[in-house]
Amino acid sequence: ARRRSLTLGNQHADGMSELRGWLSPELRATLEAVLAKLAAPGMCNPLDENPCVDGSPTEQAIEGDTRSAAQRNHDGLLAGLRALLASGNLGQHNGLPASIIVTTTLADLETAAGKGLTGGGTLLPMSDVIRLSRHARHYLAIFDHGKALALYHTKRLASPAQRIVLYAKDRGCTAPGCTVPGYYSE
Repeated sequence: ARRRSLTLGNQHADGMSELRGWLSPELRATLEAVLAKLAAPGMCNPLDENPCVDGSPTEQAIEGDTRSAAQRNHDGLLAGLRALLASGNLGQHNGLPASIIVTTTLADLETAAGKGLTGGGTLLPMSDVIRLSRHARHYLAIFDHGKALALYHTKRLASPAQRIVLYAKDRGCTAPGCTVPGYYSE
């Protein structure tokens, strides 16, 4: 159990990141149970127009699933983590509901080009940003020459809406020389 670890590697130029680690027997058993369901052939296939994420996939979905087992594991884990975030059962992190926070420009959003930046420092292709937004609680932060509009300062502690504006404006730690992404900043 002392060797247990999970490390998310740096993001490469193609957007992909390596995941490395040692799983405890309990985490392995948990992951096996989740993947047995969500990574089964025909489940959670992003290539399907309407992917099966619960219940049982159709015979057509199973037969048409050309993904490798490793790709199915990736897609099943993604579906499980999406469901966990959507459930609201994770509570709060730094005063906000645990969620994916993305900033982008209006121009990139309107042209469906460019990238968004998450509170953790991940660059997301605009197609992923748009897909994520279909299932998200929306907040809109509007800036005028870098200054947040309608940001209230009457409370000592920032409200969730103010924290989102700060993520969008600063994108992380504002101390000189600090490069900590927004999710890990106070």
